[in-house]
Amino acid sequence: MKKKGSDNAPLQSLKTKPFDRNLAITKMGVDAGARIAWHTMGNLFRSKDDQEDANRAFYTERAHALVEELGQLKGSIMKAGQMLSLYGQYFLPSEAIEVLSSLQDSTQPVAWPLIQAPLRAALGNRLDELEIDTDPIGAASLGQAHLAVIKSTGERVVVKVQYPGVADAIDSDIKTLSRLLMAARLAPKALDLTPVFTEVREMLERECNYAKEKSYTETFKTRLADDTRYRVPTVYERYSSARVLTTSYEPGLSVRDPQVQALSLERRNRLGKAFAELFLKEFFEWHLVQTDPHFGNYRIRLGEAEDGSEDVIVLLDFGATRPFSADFVKSYAKIVRGALLGHADETIAGTVEIDLLKGSTPRGVLEGFASLAELIVEPFRDASDPRIPLKLKGALGGYLYGESDIAVRVSQKAATSAMSLHFQIPPREIVFLHRRMTGVLVTLASLNTDLNLGPAVIAHLNRLQGA
Repeated sequence: MKKKGSDNAPLQSLKTKPFDRNLAITKMGVDAGARIAWHTMGNLFRSKDDQEDANRAFYTERAHALVEELGQLKGSIMKAGQMLSLYGQYFLPSEAIEVLSSLQDSTQPVAWPLIQAPLRAALGNRLDELEIDTDPIGAASLGQAHLAVIKSTGERVVVKVQYPGVADAIDSDIKTLSRLLMAARLAPKALDLTPVFTEVREMLERECNYAKEKSYTETFKTRLADDTRYRVPTVYERYSSARVLTTSYEPGLSVRDPQVQALSLERRNRLGKAFAELFLKEFFEWHLVQTDPHFGNYRIRLGEAEDGSEDVIVLLDFGATRPFSADFVKSYAKIVRGALLGHADETIAGTVEIDLLKGSTPRGVLEGFASLAELIVEPFRDASDPRIPLKLKGALGGYLYGESDIAVRVSQKAATSAMSLHFQIPPREIVFLHRRMTGVLVTLASLNTDLNLGPAVIAHLNRLQGA
């Protein structure tokens, strides 16, 4: 979300019509065609090393052009670009992935008159019951949020408003993004990206469905009502609609705020454990995961318990919530349990069941993946496990997430395996599940926790196996 007080001037108009998108495609296509011709010609006169350097520079330049175009178009196409960066690691050049990953869900706000009109259309006379700050507290690709006060009660609320035309433009935006990707000369021509864009379209539709987000917010609030570690906003039905969502205002600090970072290790561990246990509960018990790990979706309130000691995690924005089938959860649990226990056959069975690798894949490759999975689950092992490097075992008997180099070791191991010859774009469920899982690990690292999550993970796996 864009912070209030930014120098970015509000946009006075929104380009949500297909013509605006098509014009951008045509311009990028012509530009890319000319540049790739010059690049190809230049490579004829370069050495092999110089060609590699030129290719990296070309991919970076093309990715920057794509990101710039997405930022100007705003709306669902920009959000789709962010989601594409998650899949991009499987088929885009590394230089393009790095640039696309920098595409944040933070843009210029839209001028108040453009927001007031859809608000009035959605709420009618009820809008007059609110005193709204016309300067947004946050602006993203799909909408923006305004602080408001309910005049009759003095309650502070947040009114989230979807930009006009965003939901109606999803189909054309997905087509536009696929064409922009090809125009930028980044994706392999022979690669069928239909499954990727199908998932991106469905995720966009979920994030534009405020009625569904309202339902998920209420579901999480009900399920966490008795757990004092979490706070979920209250939805105000009277001031909500298909394109407007009003909730209680729930302030708090970012996980990276100096006050949070300065907490004692004991308190940081409690927060980290709460973050991890919430994810485990969402996936293994509820089969319902809020898949967007952005730090802005989680706020920390310090010392909210009666004795002033317990810190509370405020959960915000449930638009990216995704259900998972019971069969998928059980198969994924096989992968995790097999990796933790060193049972390669169980890991392989789960991998084939979720279609991450085919059953016809050579046995050696399947065993290689099982070995890689054993490394990937390292942060979820019991901290006493001898396979965990001694330097990552903390004084409190936990795993030192802030010191872990697991990502580097996994990348190195994957690079030396033969899996890349058989690996495919993963199932849609995997990409967004791992997005959240990575977010949990980043949070635990940011809090510099010394935690042993092994027992909690095994308990969930055992419970699921006995179900």
